[in-house]
Amino acid sequence: MFEEANGGTIFLDEISEMNVALQAKLLRVLETNEFIKVGESKATRINVRVIAATNRDLKKEMDTGHFRSDLYYRLAVFQIQLPSLKERVKDIVPLANYFLGLFAAKMNKAVPKINADFLNSLQSYSWKGNVRELKNIIERAVILCYNEELTIHDLPIELQNTSSYPAPASPFDWAIMEKLHIQKSTGPHKRK
Repeated sequence: MFEEANGGTIFLDEISEMNVALQAKLLRVLETNEFIKVGESKATRINVRVIAATNRDLKKEMDTGHFRSDLYYRLAVFQIQLPSLKERVKDIVPLANYFLGLFAAKMNKAVPKINADFLNSLQSYSWKGNVRELKNIIERAVILCYNEELTIHDLPIELQNTSSYPAPASPFDWAIMEKLHIQKSTGPHKRK
C-alpha cells in the first residue's frame, strides 16, 4: 500500500487495532521513508503523507501497552478531534441528504423526500456507530422505500420511537420484531 501511495497520501483506519509487532514495522517505515519488500533485499524509498484514524483514546492505549508511544508521537504531529455524531446533531440532516442522494443514484431510484418524523427520529437517536451507522440506516431506508417519501416506517424499529412495538428483551423478541417490521414495510406497497 505504501508503494501504491508513493507521492500521495495513505489513510490508515482504526490504527489502534494494529498489533504491536506491526506497529514497530510501521514506525520504521515512517522514520526511514523506506521498506523492504518480501523476497527482496533492496529497500524501496517512498514519500507518503500518512493520515491515521481511530475511535479509541490512544493515550490510554499506550498506558495499557496496546499502542507504542513512539508511534503515537510520530503520528500525532497534527490531531483533529471529531466529536461523535450524537454531539453534532446539526450535521445529521446534511449527512442524511448526502447518503440519500448517493444510495438513490446507486439503486437507480428517484431521490425520495424525507418526512419530518423520519428526520426527528434521526436527530433524537444516540448514534453509537456514528456516521457509519447513519450511512447504513439511510441505505436500508432507500432499499425499503417504495414511495416518494421516506417515512418513519422505513427506519429500523429502534429508531421508530413508537409505542406500537414493545422494547424487545431477548434475541427471540428481536426476531419477532424484525418479522413484524418486514411485514409492515412490505404490506401495502409491494414490489411491482
